[in-house]
Amino acid sequence: MAAAPRIVGLDVARGLAILGMFVAHAVPRAGGTELLVDGRSSVLFATLAGVSLGIMTGSERPIVRVRRLDRSLSIVLRALILFLLGIMLVTLDSGIAVILDYYGIMFLLLVPLLFLPRWALAALAIVFAFVAPRLAIAAEAADAGPVAALFAEYLLTGYYPALVWLPYLVVGLIAARSDLRNPRTQGAMVAGGTLLALLGYGAALVLPGVTAEAHSDSTAEVFGSGGVAVAVIGMLLWLTADDRAISRATRTVFSPIAAAGSMALTLYTLQIVTLAAFTVLSDDSGGAIAYPGWPLLIGLIVGSLVFASAWRAIYGAGPLERLMTRLSQSPRSRVSA
Repeated sequence: MAAAPRIVGLDVARGLAILGMFVAHAVPRAGGTELLVDGRSSVLFATLAGVSLGIMTGSERPIVRVRRLDRSLSIVLRALILFLLGIMLVTLDSGIAVILDYYGIMFLLLVPLLFLPRWALAALAIVFAFVAPRLAIAAEAADAGPVAALFAEYLLTGYYPALVWLPYLVVGLIAARSDLRNPRTQGAMVAGGTLLALLGYGAALVLPGVTAEAHSDSTAEVFGSGGVAVAVIGMLLWLTADDRAISRATRTVFSPIAAAGSMALTLYTLQIVTLAAFTVLSDDSGGAIAYPGWPLLIGLIVGSLVFASAWRAIYGAGPLERLMTRLSQSPRSRVSA
């Protein structure tokens, strides 16, 4: 059976998430200044992961029961590959907090939830949004052994704690189960995401002791950054919808970004390798191009858009995306192929 056509708005959103990470990692800044992209780009990335897993498992019509185990095994394999790739990238010492190994853990946590009804998913997202940040605070104060500390780092206390971030993936899964091509779904995502963002950031503004700063992993940040991600995805889906008069123009304008989004794993990996190389050059000789710095940022963005556009036009799926698809086939799928 032929694969369903890609949803352009999702590729654009992935592309913006990747470009946002480039800005967060490479732009020079004064002191501890927080940029709009800080944290929110990776949250958008995580929310889109939930959307992707929802699409892989049937979108608004979940796949039949006899195929669920096979598809779940494929997702588990993807999770393990992402985890191992993340560990490899960490060893490059790029100066960047790599998300891919945490991402793999998030995939594993989402597998048991994939086929729950939307109301149950919504309830779990709310529970995790309130409970996980408090568990993280308790875990940071606990005196744990090395093994327990490693588990706690990935689940609660690390840079991208999987349990705290799980609501982003769950909300993305809910969106995928709600017919992403339906204008009502798109409008609900914009309105609902905006409301969540107002609640999260509003609480941080008016309530003493509440923060929604990037990577604070507070309940307010989960609502605020998660709401922004949902609203952005909904708006991009609406702007690039097939039946929209404006869609031809927006698709043309966004096409290089959509190309980048279609191979987000490849570009993210290349970014880490590139920044690791600049770290070595800077340590050895001061570096011809400053890291962080504007020339580096411009080079990352322009190079990624040109590479992605050319590769997609010639080969289609990105190189690591092709490899991921091949390696993550379940044993049953390999036999039947």
